Formats: sequence, structure tokens, C-alpha cells
Amino acid sequence: MNLTDIAFKRLDNQQFKGTRFDTPADLVGWMGAVQAQDYGAAKWALGLRIPASNDALMEQAFTEGRILRTHVMRPTWHFVTPADIRWMLELTAPRVNTLATYYYRQVELDEVVFQKAKKVLIKALEGGHQLIREELVSALVQSGIVNNDLRMTHIMMWSELDGLICSGARRGKQHTYALLDERAPQAKSLPREEALVELARRYFISHGPATVQDFVWWSGLLMVDAKAGVDALKSELGCEVIDGQTYWFAPTTTIMPTRPPVAHLLPNYDEYTVGYGDRSAVFAGDPPNHLDPRGSVLLNYVIIIDGQAISAWRRTFKKGKVIIELKPFAPLSDLQNQTIQEAAQRYADFLGLALEIV
Repeated sequence: MNLTDIAFKRLDNQQFKGTRFDTPADLVGWMGAVQAQDYGAAKWALGLRIPASNDALMEQAFTEGRILRTHVMRPTWHFVTPADIRWMLELTAPRVNTLATYYYRQVELDEVVFQKAKKVLIKALEGGHQLIREELVSALVQSGIVNNDLRMTHIMMWSELDGLICSGARRGKQHTYALLDERAPQAKSLPREEALVELARRYFISHGPATVQDFVWWSGLLMVDAKAGVDALKSELGCEVIDGQTYWFAPTTTIMPTRPPVAHLLPNYDEYTVGYGDRSAVFAGDPPNHLDPRGSVLLNYVIIIDGQAISAWRRTFKKGKVIIELKPFAPLSDLQNQTIQEAAQRYADFLGLALEIV
């Protein structure tokens, strides 16, 4: 197995080829968690992996609470399922809070203040209320807890990590918050060791081939915990050593490329790029001189063909139309342009808009 094989295997496991899922919730459950700080981009990340889906399907799943959005790893927002949200938070939140301690102190937040804020949020949200951030700010200001926006940001993140609140349905274009106990009453806890193994299982089955270091990056867990999770899964996973690195993956994964080649317009922070600490497999050949294969360019809007990054892209919107601008890393062939056109049309269809490529 080489870097090109790794890319093909990842395409398969990340559901870019012949996906087995037709609902956002099933896909998110398979992936474990899907990075979602850019809400619109995250919906397209799901749409890429569910054929013939559209933005309305993703919005409906979010409105109905079939997928939830919360701070759960690293820390940033992710989509998770109601069934998984509690045990994932209980596993990852302690590490995130430890990393955030310095920032909490900078705005004079401690356990006493957090508990006061918790009582205010419960009172404001209980009974099925779903409130936007500004409404919760008002409640916390009246209680003398919030006096600046940064303090509010950390209180909200802590409250998500605590399993107190999570996403509610959107109100227009604004996000709301709800009590997790009311939004996801079926959310379950797991013993820590079981949760660790389950998170590792989800990651390597859906993101593999990947290294333990990749899992550490994605999950935010300590190396000792990541190794323990992998050790418990050795009988379930295949592995191969490449250039001194051990890659773990579902043993049934195919490495055959799609023919003809297929392009995908990845959103920013797509799991295909952001899900790994080492992103060199996205440039299995020699990367363009001006690009770092591990760098942030791959966290932005990138076009891949057969798993390889070949262009950046940018989109703008006019009434009834999405305009896509290509920024290729090298001159594109006619075949590459054709497959990019097809991929761009899929994106426009997902949004229900006409397409223009410039």
C-alpha cells in the first residue's frame, strides 16, 4: 500500500464511493462526528456523501434533532447524533476543558461562575424552549454573570461540553440552543473505556487508513488514550506500515480507483482533509511548490479528483445562482475540467441554484 492507495481507501470509507447511507443521521453516526463550525459547509459535507440529497434534507434533519451540533472535540463544533452525544462529551470534554483553563481564567470564569450560569440557562431553556444566543446573553447579563462577549463565548462552550445545552432548531438563519436532556432524551452514557474504544472504532472504520497520531489530532485525546483504544481494536482492524508509520483501517476496504475519474468539491473543514494530522496522502505525487501538503490550504475549499487535491475553489452567490471560481494548482486537462463541471453541477443541484463557473 502506498499514499495513492491510502487516498482510495479513505474515499471508500468516507462514503465518497457507493455510499451505504441515505440519511444524515446514519452518515454522521458512521463518521462518529463531522466538523461543523461552518454550518453551511458542513451540510454540504454531508450532502457530498449522500447521493441525490439536497440542502433541505440536511436542514430538516437538523431541525428535527436527528443530528445535533455542539462543541465536542479539539474544541470546535461538530455534528453528532443524539444517540452518541452524551458519551462522546463525557469522553472528550475533560481534555478540552483542561486545554481551555487558561482562557477561562483570562475572563475570570471558574467553577462557581459556571454553576451560577448553569442555573440561569436551565431556567431559561427548560420546558422545551429554544433560544438564540442574544436571548441567553440577556438572561445572563440580568443575573450579573456576563459582561462581555468573550465571557459569553466561553460560558456557552463550557455549557455544551458539560452536556447541559446543545443545538436547537434554527430560527430563520439564527441558531438556537436547547437543553440536551430535552433535545436528546435518548442520549446514553458509556463507561470511559468502552467509550474510548467506540470512538476509535468509529474513526478508523470511517477515516482509515489512519495513524494513531491522526486519531489523536482528530479526537483531541491524549496519546496514551488513543493507543489504548487502538490496542483494544487490533483484532478488528487491518494495519500496514508505510515509511515507518502504522496505518489502521477496516480490513474489507477496497483500493480500486473509480473509472472514469470523479471530482468532488470539498467544503472547508471537510473530514477528508481536516480529519488527519498528516494530510500528505492528498498530494500522493509531488505537491505544487507553493503548497504545503500538511498546510491550511487543504482545510479550505479544495477540489479532489480520485482523492488528490488539484484545485482550490471559491463560491459566491447571486440571485438564483452560485458562481464557482476555480484556482487550479496546475493546468487542468480537458477530462479534469469535465469532471469538475459535473461535480460543480452536483453542488448547484444540492443548493437548488443555477451554476456559473468562472
